[in-house]
Amino acid sequence: MKIKLVITLIISCLVSMAFSQSEKLTKKAHLNAEKIMPKVIEWRHDIHEHPELSNLEFKTAAKVAQHLKDLGLEVEEGVAKTGVVGILVGDQSGPVIALRADMDGLPVTERVELPWASKATSIYNDKATGVMHACGHDTHVAILMGVAEVLSGLKKDLKGTVKFIFQPAEEGGGGGRVMVEEGVFEKFQCDTVWGMHNDPKLPAGTIATRPGPLMAAVDTVKIIINAIGCHAAMPHVGID
Repeated sequence: MKIKLVITLIISCLVSMAFSQSEKLTKKAHLNAEKIMPKVIEWRHDIHEHPELSNLEFKTAAKVAQHLKDLGLEVEEGVAKTGVVGILVGDQSGPVIALRADMDGLPVTERVELPWASKATSIYNDKATGVMHACGHDTHVAILMGVAEVLSGLKKDLKGTVKFIFQPAEEGGGGGRVMVEEGVFEKFQCDTVWGMHNDPKLPAGTIATRPGPLMAAVDTVKIIINAIGCHAAMPHVGID
């Protein structure tokens, strides 16, 4: 129930943004989001059960691309190797808004007993490993697929253009950077770009944000020290 409430709220918020806060259309979008919720949950379960590591998201990308094509969107595939971009041009003039979701899983073995639990395996750093959507990207993809369906159904009232960006290799693979380098924003210059991340710690029905950077990435720092070593019991004879 919690995931249903959160997904519905996120879809409705993104849709209302695209309609410049039109109360009537936001309400209609919210109702349409409720109607497709069973499909969104089904997509999420399927993607969760079949995760793929960074730059290997071929099946996920194919699922996304086919869905966007079925909605009548202009679709570009193979961006940054496995990325997918869908373009929805509204029937009314307005801004260009980009909505982004990441697609890759992690080299983690799932140990939860659920009907849709991942049993996928792959090779990571030359070793066999389990693969799991341990960071919620399955939910992100399903949500954005749902947003695309809701907005495409309201195309005649849509003020502007929406770009749906499904990014590969977020988990340390630099997929977002490569998409930018390959010109993901050149064909349609965006007025604003929105991404989101689920957070199970927040109460159901809550969206959190703040000014400035949010959920910053970690990085790796390598330090080489050229010095005299010593035993820990005699630090004074070495370089502490």
